[in-house]
Amino acid sequence: MRLALYGAPVALAADALGLEPGWLRVRTIQMTKSKPALRLLQFTDVHFKGDHAYLQSVVDRINALAPDVVCFTGDIIEDIEWLAPALKILAQVKAPMFGIPGNHDHWSGADFAPIRECFERTGGQWLMNERADLPQFGLNIIGVDRMPASFPPAEGRKNIMLVHYPEWADKLGGFSYDLVLAGHTHGGQVRVPFYGAMIVPFSTGRYELGQFNTLGGPLYVNPGVGTFYLDVRFNCRPELTVFEL
Repeated sequence: MRLALYGAPVALAADALGLEPGWLRVRTIQMTKSKPALRLLQFTDVHFKGDHAYLQSVVDRINALAPDVVCFTGDIIEDIEWLAPALKILAQVKAPMFGIPGNHDHWSGADFAPIRECFERTGGQWLMNERADLPQFGLNIIGVDRMPASFPPAEGRKNIMLVHYPEWADKLGGFSYDLVLAGHTHGGQVRVPFYGAMIVPFSTGRYELGQFNTLGGPLYVNPGVGTFYLDVRFNCRPELTVFEL
């Protein structure tokens, strides 16, 4: 009993500090009852701080999953010094990659021109209150970077809305989309069983982590692949999310 009592905090600390921050999981969500026609992958909140091996493993895992389209929902970096090496690795994504800035991308003072170039190199687009029509996939991808925003869904397309802040899913001009993707929260990074996140950032609302029904349509809040402030995760592994549409 004494060993268990003394050992439990050590085991929890080892998990939170040494295991979970790099223990990447893949979650697959099927959004059609028929045979899927498209695989869309979401990742978010890289917060790259120089861990080249980890980010390379994330990109390698993305490529191994062979998605048709990749969507990124903000926060590549916190500090401008890490932008160039982060983009060098992200440029290796082998599917059209569409993304939006997060608050830390803005706060870092980053020049978005090289980010836009990186995303375009994959065949995708960096979206700042813009839309991308993809007739080959039957998709209309919209990226909202500031409010207010008003983008009517495109007819004859699956309409995918990218926002960084989950709370924005209820503020999309009264329009409803087939799927709204968000990041920002990191799932709280530390989640207490039967309680949830201990702390979440601003503009989260009630949307901490996972799937929700919102005014803007079905929302998925991804816990991100990186960490903010402390490199700690507990009961909240980093995640790549694959949507079968």
